[in-house]
Amino acid sequence: MVATRYDLQLAVAAVSLPHVVGTAVRFAMLRRHIDRDVLVRFGIPSALGGLAGATLQSVAGGPLLAVVFGGLLLFAGLGGITGFSQRMRFGARVAWFGGLASGLLGGLVGNQGGIRSAALLGFDVERDAFVATATAVALVVDGARIPVYLATQGARLGPLAFPIVLATAGVVAGTIVGGVLLRRLPESVFRRVVGLLLLALGLYTLARLG
Repeated sequence: MVATRYDLQLAVAAVSLPHVVGTAVRFAMLRRHIDRDVLVRFGIPSALGGLAGATLQSVAGGPLLAVVFGGLLLFAGLGGITGFSQRMRFGARVAWFGGLASGLLGGLVGNQGGIRSAALLGFDVERDAFVATATAVALVVDGARIPVYLATQGARLGPLAFPIVLATAGVVAGTIVGGVLLRRLPESVFRRVVGLLLLALGLYTLARLG
């Protein structure tokens, strides 16, 4: 919605601030469940890719990237719903490449959460570890990309201060409620729910191009 009123670079910078606050709150809630091996093999390359994507966003973005992004989300979503993703397992090299590629693409299009979750479906982690590790990776990625966004768009964020504060409050509230709902979600249906959300996000991304 922000991107409909402002240019993409400014919108991404504005949205990234509430996002990092919500991520920090979720990290505090779930930090005990982090899979450190996945965090190192996937998270560090993802942070490097996110930094590169954020840096190149103003010159390398475009509709083609959005099509690729949406297509990958559709593929991952169907994999999560059908159970195909559970038969895929990422080795060390694939994990490193997947982290780098997902971070780069997410940084370019300004939406790393969806593509990160899609990539994490390829790891054999349980529900709490999945969310906790994705959160830790997100915090690392935000730490890499937000300084870039602030350096390039910081001077233009002043008029958006109130919407940013309001969005931050909403994100924090949603994070807390989401944490409660997560604990009630059976492990057996968790990946299918993630797949359904990725499928919906992919369809929405492609529909916006029409």
